[in-house]
Amino acid sequence: MKGIIFTEFLDIIEESFGLDVCQQMLDEAADTGSYTAVGSYDHRALVKLITTLSKLTGVKAESLQEVYGEAVFVRLLESLPAMADRQQDTFSFIRKVEDHIHTEVKKLYPDATPPQFEFISETESHMVMDYKSARCMSHVCLGLIKGCAKHFDQTVYIMMEPLNKKESHVRFNLELIVE
Repeated sequence: MKGIIFTEFLDIIEESFGLDVCQQMLDEAADTGSYTAVGSYDHRALVKLITTLSKLTGVKAESLQEVYGEAVFVRLLESLPAMADRQQDTFSFIRKVEDHIHTEVKKLYPDATPPQFEFISETESHMVMDYKSARCMSHVCLGLIKGCAKHFDQTVYIMMEPLNKKESHVRFNLELIVE
């Protein structure tokens, strides 16, 4: 997993819960917190940090992942300004994540294994897509989708259906609500 995910996570935790909680999370997880944005790290370290933070705060790990995904969307988007300028809505951006961003990540970092999106069906107001990832962080994906919809000032109803017990394969049904 790319280091930018870790550095942004630590920044968001510090902003949301304060430096003391962030440090306590690192201490209890036996993690130094020494990450660089361009480094590659084992995703299990992030899972351990989220689990530890959940125990410290009493907030469910899934909820923390979702809030993190939503908060990190804008930060990740800022690192891809050309992508944001070309997209006009949530659905086209999500499609470009798989068609462009994940492809480019693999070119730049051959060892990277980004999640895979498989598009089942799509209309102007409805999208069905499968999320597949060995990292089983579908709640981060849910948060990213929410952050994306918020960025494009759209209301999207999201239903998330795990297709296996580990949640490494999850189906998202997205419905654009036109007001």
